[in-house]
Amino acid sequence: MFKWLLFPFSILYGFFMSIRNLFFDYNFIKSHEFNTPIINVGNITVGGTGKTPHVEHLVSLLKNNFNIATLSRGYKRNTKGFLIASDKSSAKRIGDEPKQIKSKFPDITVAVDADRVRGIKRIIKEVNPSAIILDDAFQHRYVKPGLSILLTDYNKPIYEDKLLPYGRLRESYHEHKRADIIIVTKSPDEVTPLEKRLYSKNLKLFPFQQLYFTKIKYTDLKPVYNNEMSISLNNCKSENYSFLLMTGIANSKPLKKYLNKFSEKIIHIPFRDHHSFSKRNLETIVKEFNKIQNDKKIVITTEKDAMRLRELGNFDSFSNLPIFYLPIEVEFLDSEGDKFDKRIVDFIENFNKMRI
Repeated sequence: MFKWLLFPFSILYGFFMSIRNLFFDYNFIKSHEFNTPIINVGNITVGGTGKTPHVEHLVSLLKNNFNIATLSRGYKRNTKGFLIASDKSSAKRIGDEPKQIKSKFPDITVAVDADRVRGIKRIIKEVNPSAIILDDAFQHRYVKPGLSILLTDYNKPIYEDKLLPYGRLRESYHEHKRADIIIVTKSPDEVTPLEKRLYSKNLKLFPFQQLYFTKIKYTDLKPVYNNEMSISLNNCKSENYSFLLMTGIANSKPLKKYLNKFSEKIIHIPFRDHHSFSKRNLETIVKEFNKIQNDKKIVITTEKDAMRLRELGNFDSFSNLPIFYLPIEVEFLDSEGDKFDKRIVDFIENFNKMRI
């Protein structure tokens, strides 16, 4: 009931955001263009829409044939300015999501800088990449990307949401007009043609925009530390495992729903998104784990959380637990992944041909 008190602030927030966007639209504030292909992956909502796995999909697609770099803000890192990640860079130094990307793709350039214009200039100067992927920069209009990809959650469509602080939108959903590609993420396994048409109609797509639907694809559990082997969730189901789930992500409901397929005995301890785990947090996990009356039991966390957990130092009572993370990938519905991949590759190749 009290949420309605926030509505006037949403109107005020929306007014200022509209003025800001008008300033960019009419070039009162300059957007920088670069002679390098820039692909922007972002959203206009607060909370997780699956940016990192979509960035990883792009990296996986392009890394063998192009010199790829990624640029992120490096949210919640304890450093400032421009940094290029090395194999030894910690999540505290570059952020957990860039750390995850660098861990998966050690041969590509992973950089962080809150100032995307400065970051792009530094990457071009030091690396001269074939293309740069911007992570979460849809609102960062100081950069004009060559290709812009906007993500929206299937279960929380932007056209049904409201502006902050009453809703979750960072800016009006009408600003989706700046996107070349819109991806509806976290979709169910099947979306009917009618549902797709309704989604397209409600989004009010422009003729130049392409719409895709993706779903989350989970893989086998992997150990956070090196004292365990990978484990199959199907084996956990057949052997009646109990799960202690610990998460520091924006929305853990899809993960918990998925794990419910493999165990009816799940204890969930949630933390805030990008939570910095403390020794006290870990002691709580150990205590709750020891309470579980089942010899077959494991701790499960997310891949992003695993990046931070590995850097907490030696806390034997926690690190000796059987603790695993669940990697995720994205999968395009209706075999449209090839069409999407071709659009990305064609963009980079055509862009680079034009600048020769």
